[in-house]
Amino acid sequence: MRTTLHSRTNRPLVLLLFILLTGCERPGDNPVILPQAPSSAPADPAQELAIRGVSTRPWLATGGDILVEVVMPSSQPPGSLRVSLNGQDISAGFMPGDEPGRLLGLVEGLQDGDNVLHATVANTSINASLTVTAYPVSGPIISGPHQQPYVCQTEQFQLANGDMLGPAMDDQCSVPTRIDYVYWSPEEGAFLPHDPTGQPVEVPEVTLPDGSVVPFIVRVETGTVNRAIYEIAMLHDPADPQPDPWSSPAGWNRKLVYTHGGGCRGGWYQQGNATGEVLRKGLLEMGYALTSATLNVFGQNCNDLLASETHIMVKERFVEHYGEPVYTIATGASGGSYQSHQTADNYPGVFDGIIVSSSFPDVTSATIFTLADARLLDHYFTRVNPEGFTIDQQRAIAGFGSWGSIANLARGAARLDPLYELDTPLEEQGGERSLPELEARRYHPDNPAGIRATVYDHTVNVYGLADDAPVAARPLDNGGVQYGLQALNDGLINVGQFLALNRDIGGFDRDMNHVPRRHLADAAAARAAIESGRILSGGAGLSATPVIDYRSYTDHREEGDIHMIVHQYSTRERLIKANGHADNHVMSIGGLWDFTADAPDLGNLFRQMDQWLMAIKGDDTTADPAQRVLRNKPRDLTDNCWDYSGEQRVNVREALAYDGSGRCAQLYPAYPTPRQVAGAPLANDVVSCHRKPPDPNDYRVTFSEEEWGMLFQIFPDGVCDWSLPDAHGASLQGTWLSFGPSPVNRLP
Repeated sequence: MRTTLHSRTNRPLVLLLFILLTGCERPGDNPVILPQAPSSAPADPAQELAIRGVSTRPWLATGGDILVEVVMPSSQPPGSLRVSLNGQDISAGFMPGDEPGRLLGLVEGLQDGDNVLHATVANTSINASLTVTAYPVSGPIISGPHQQPYVCQTEQFQLANGDMLGPAMDDQCSVPTRIDYVYWSPEEGAFLPHDPTGQPVEVPEVTLPDGSVVPFIVRVETGTVNRAIYEIAMLHDPADPQPDPWSSPAGWNRKLVYTHGGGCRGGWYQQGNATGEVLRKGLLEMGYALTSATLNVFGQNCNDLLASETHIMVKERFVEHYGEPVYTIATGASGGSYQSHQTADNYPGVFDGIIVSSSFPDVTSATIFTLADARLLDHYFTRVNPEGFTIDQQRAIAGFGSWGSIANLARGAARLDPLYELDTPLEEQGGERSLPELEARRYHPDNPAGIRATVYDHTVNVYGLADDAPVAARPLDNGGVQYGLQALNDGLINVGQFLALNRDIGGFDRDMNHVPRRHLADAAAARAAIESGRILSGGAGLSATPVIDYRSYTDHREEGDIHMIVHQYSTRERLIKANGHADNHVMSIGGLWDFTADAPDLGNLFRQMDQWLMAIKGDDTTADPAQRVLRNKPRDLTDNCWDYSGEQRVNVREALAYDGSGRCAQLYPAYPTPRQVAGAPLANDVVSCHRKPPDPNDYRVTFSEEEWGMLFQIFPDGVCDWSLPDAHGASLQGTWLSFGPSPVNRLP
């Protein structure tokens, strides 16, 4: 976008799943995908009156307010509307919305618990009601009891203007909501503080995609919800009226981008001191509003359920303050991809499309399975049998494109390990914490009541406690896994090496200490992971969500890297398994990922997503939502990769596949994880495999009688039968599920 300088004087949402009418039933507590509620309204449009929650689902309102829309009967004037809250008249708060016959009202003064909105048309019997259930702005609403301890970090949070946010007001880490302004300085190449009441400064203008020109001044709202700090940024001239649901700034295109931060390790017991960044110049130049929160940075909160809850609550704040956006795009890399995938699938309507990078399906399955296996292999190769395998054989057993990934990913398994020991090798380390004040509170056998810094303990509301210890249960299992099976069948290791590896690789106890026995999943935790969407299904909301998945290629990094392209293909495979196709999933590899002339590819992806979503919005047919997504996909939006082998880079457009043979597969080959080398499916979504006796037909090598007997001794309960799904027989139980306090769609 073009920016020009001139002298300027400073001058002083969610898509609804159902409509509740008089006599309508409130959603029940059964965990099912919510249908449209039955309506007892008259069939004549001239006599219909409807109320819908705009800013959130009516059973999940927070902060004492909710933005509501009332659709008037076509035969009645808007001035005849009467609305009451718990018997008190609030009609004056409802004003015309964007369309005739629709009135918006920010309903304030909700009491915690159930509230009744009642709408009538004056001098008629036409009426409708909506029950709104409200919760404190500090949460929780669906993620279960808040984790303790919890360290407030408002004093470490730097505002957009460079000031510090300051101390929290209470033990919920709350702060007053505030508004700050910044402007873009081309000379500094940064956003600088802007004081609307101060001395005049030169402020650039920005030309938006629609040709309009506005000052490059950004309004940033900062506040707290769900014990998280959130930010909202949009172009806004402070000389203009303050935005609200009825009046949008000239610089806002009425579209929203929710940004995320990555990471995971150390992401617990804290509020966080940074969001996923809202001052993104390229997106602001396109007219977007941006929002994010500290609990949507996985390095500060490695719990996707809590992240989804925060998405819901922050989106509610946004809509109540600025109105319902045309659409919302989620974007983020690595840990941001987890959040984007899982909220889109498990809480459909929060996001309309997602643009993710360096992606994984989720944190619980593909990522953790790979990290745990890498730590087992690293321990085996370096401490148990350091002379038994060459480097090439070790890499073949791990499957990775780089041998360095074995140790690299072993270190990544620290997120599963509650123990910190001074004399422990780095690859075996755990107990990571981000804040010094948590140092003395860490768990140790000498401090059994200390905090356990692990993904599982951070998600204990989902997984529950283990039967044999007061720690979180785990959906982690390597029973029956034949490590190195493909390497054996490819002739890269011999039978003796294969048997020794599987005999001695062992497993982990609950403190991630190496033990001789394989570790087995806690059955209830495994079922909960699958049923609640902690393991991405892809068959719920994601089936009707446009997805653009881009990445830089890291599989050949000498020092190793967790962001392997196989995880991207695992997500695609889950979509195919659940929906029969992955036509709503577009992959792009190797681009120049920015919004500038020298690196335009990320900006182009956002423009293509905008074209896709706007076409869907303009499709007024009654087709299935997933079909509307496919029908409106831009023709030129296809899988692609970038080829830099010539003088000019070339965009290669071809279908991308894990085992592809085209130019992109040559440039950016995919490599398996250790579990896939062991025979696991590409989707990598099996916690515990079904077992079967070893079958000679599964091996392309010959075992001696003694070796065959040894194989049965190593696997007395059988080896994995990867042709079957997870052994627990669980499946996703629906969308908008809760672990409390909301009773609606609550899982036990």
